[in-house]
Amino acid sequence: MTPTAGRRALVAGTVLGSLLLSSCVIGGDNTSAPKASDTEVSGTITFQTWNLKNDKFTSYFNDLIASFEKENPDTKITWVDQPAEGYQDKLSADAAAGSLPDVVDMGPEAAYTLARAGMLLDLGKADPKAEGKYLDKAWQAMTFDGLGGGTYGYPWYLNTGPSFFNKKLLAKCALDPAKLPATYDELFDQAETMAEHCPDEAMIARMPAIETFGEYGVPLMDEGRGKFTYNDAKGVELVERFRALYAKKGLDAEALNNLQTKEVEEFKAGRLAYLPGSSYTLGDIEETAPDVYKNLAIGPRISNGSPNMYIESLVVNARSKHPGLAKAFATYVTNSANQLAFAEKASVFPSSAGTLDDPYFTEDDGDPATKVRIESTEQVRKAVVWWPPAFSGSSDSETLREQIAQALLGKKSVQSALDASVTYSNERLEANG
Repeated sequence: MTPTAGRRALVAGTVLGSLLLSSCVIGGDNTSAPKASDTEVSGTITFQTWNLKNDKFTSYFNDLIASFEKENPDTKITWVDQPAEGYQDKLSADAAAGSLPDVVDMGPEAAYTLARAGMLLDLGKADPKAEGKYLDKAWQAMTFDGLGGGTYGYPWYLNTGPSFFNKKLLAKCALDPAKLPATYDELFDQAETMAEHCPDEAMIARMPAIETFGEYGVPLMDEGRGKFTYNDAKGVELVERFRALYAKKGLDAEALNNLQTKEVEEFKAGRLAYLPGSSYTLGDIEETAPDVYKNLAIGPRISNGSPNMYIESLVVNARSKHPGLAKAFATYVTNSANQLAFAEKASVFPSSAGTLDDPYFTEDDGDPATKVRIESTEQVRKAVVWWPPAFSGSSDSETLREQIAQALLGKKSVQSALDASVTYSNERLEANG
């Protein structure tokens, strides 16, 4: 889809169950004919993206494919695009039927699920020279310790972003717009001040996600990446801050179930003072909420250490009839020149080594959008992909949100809520291991 920070969180939840139930048919048509060699760059493959066939990106991909086919005349790339809605179901159905495209756009969670079912090529073994072409942390984000350390995707684009604040609301609610929060302690302190002075507005509009725990300083998994550990004292401390804010009416009941889309709506409506954004949020606010844009302040992404970063990759179907071509095309899409061109068009950041040093990401021309891009680039350099690939985007996330909501409502202690969530995640991880 048009790249957004949290889009991948919805993908992986239902894929694995379908794959395990359908393991007898995995392979399907992809095994019905002899494979080309692992190095032969010829034949026809299918390349699948996620909601990118639109007015903004269609010409980019058509030109990209035409250029590759011109350089490799014995090849044909068939581009298919799937809508945002139901993408995880489509991945599940295709994987179970053995009709997964040769090269597919996805993030670590979905890749982890498919790799665990044996559906994806381990690029650490199949293309070991590729590692040096990408930022180390991007390559590592697609390297799964829980699956023996294999790497299951060519890093494509990255995203992180600043925090956006409504200066008018801050001033109205006894806060200084010149002193924006940068850590979670500062954010919660200001949120409590706002709750005291402005009961009809809020600083925060939704529950913490797993990446929030990482940014707060909570150890999400043990060293072997075999168990989740976000129910430790630091994790309890984070949720206790949310619970205290809820008790002071700094969070309303709707916030217990809000997703990112609702958070954005509240900010654009002028009822929310803080929005964790990304590099393209500025333009969106300017276009769709001009009154809020006039009162916009921009600060760093809130974190107690390293900010969160999202990554999208291109995976290769392990059962592709043309693995050499699939690897060559995925490498071509993710090379430095093409990543830079896509990053400029999509307002994201490249994962290829050295590309972040391009003047586009480092030189300030005075435009507000450029300032946001440069500041976000600096965040990318120190950011971490906090979301563990083994943490399901639907089932684990939903359980975590539900358990935290019960703690905030006083139905159970914070410790017992996190214990229940971690137990669920670990049981699911063990069952699928």
